[in-house]
Amino acid sequence: MRKHFVRFTALALFALPVGLPHAFGVSKEMVQLQTQVQQLQDMVQHLQTSNDERMGVIVNLVQQNTDNVNRMMAAVNALQSTLKAENDQRGSSNTQISSQIQSLNDSVDELKTRIANLTAQVQSIQGQLQNVNGMPAQPGGAPPPAAGGMPVNQGPGGQAAAPQLAPATPAAPPVDQLYQSGLRDYNSAKYNIAVSEFGDVIHYYPQDPMAGNAQFYLGEINYRQGKYAAAVKNYDAVLEQYSGNPKAPAAELRKGQSLIEMGQKDAGVREFRTLVQRYPQTPEAQEGRSKLNGMGVRIYAAKPSAYPPTSP
Repeated sequence: MRKHFVRFTALALFALPVGLPHAFGVSKEMVQLQTQVQQLQDMVQHLQTSNDERMGVIVNLVQQNTDNVNRMMAAVNALQSTLKAENDQRGSSNTQISSQIQSLNDSVDELKTRIANLTAQVQSIQGQLQNVNGMPAQPGGAPPPAAGGMPVNQGPGGQAAAPQLAPATPAAPPVDQLYQSGLRDYNSAKYNIAVSEFGDVIHYYPQDPMAGNAQFYLGEINYRQGKYAAAVKNYDAVLEQYSGNPKAPAAELRKGQSLIEMGQKDAGVREFRTLVQRYPQTPEAQEGRSKLNGMGVRIYAAKPSAYPPTSP
């Protein structure tokens, strides 16, 4: 009996050191894993701090640009008021000043688009940071979920296999990016490219306010190229489909000018009179009055007499 006990004790002592390295190895791997997790958390915290600082700078720049736009719009309004006062006093044509106002409005539109694009980028970055901060830690070194919240497929031996992604469908660029590119190419006289970009704005974003602006600039390109019939069609689209668009008064004025260029004086006069009646306080209406005065016609059509002419 004693001999059996001694033999069992010897076997137990011999087996004990065999299990210890394995337990020690597991503990060492856990320590390394915890250290790596801590380092990753420190890196995320550092990234968060750095991005917060950059975000503050970007927000400050956006605010400064917004203030500049507001000051520019105040200057435009003051210039329009001055133009109206001059027209009321002198009754002369201010075509050159109106063209300068239109050019200034184009620059303001481009600046507004850039600010909106920058603001969208800031919001996108903020959303990405919130997703990073809200991502839960994966216990036990499990692989992170794939896009859309689906777990990554496991291959042989527990290794992560490549996820099966659906083929991506090409999406249209953001409306601000398309419109800004079209306006930049229009101001650079790259009309063929601008026509394509403005056409994409109308095609992909027909309900967006920028679509009315894009339709107007299509008419402007035709007008500059001497294609007055095509310009009239685009101006009609602005007036019929986007009647509340800020470019509507300019579209009415340009339509009248196009008709005059086509030799249709009576139709042009009707458009100028409609412009004055619909948008009486706008610079375009002031220019319409000047056009009518220059042609020697009444600003308002004569009302028919209530009494029939008497026969001699």
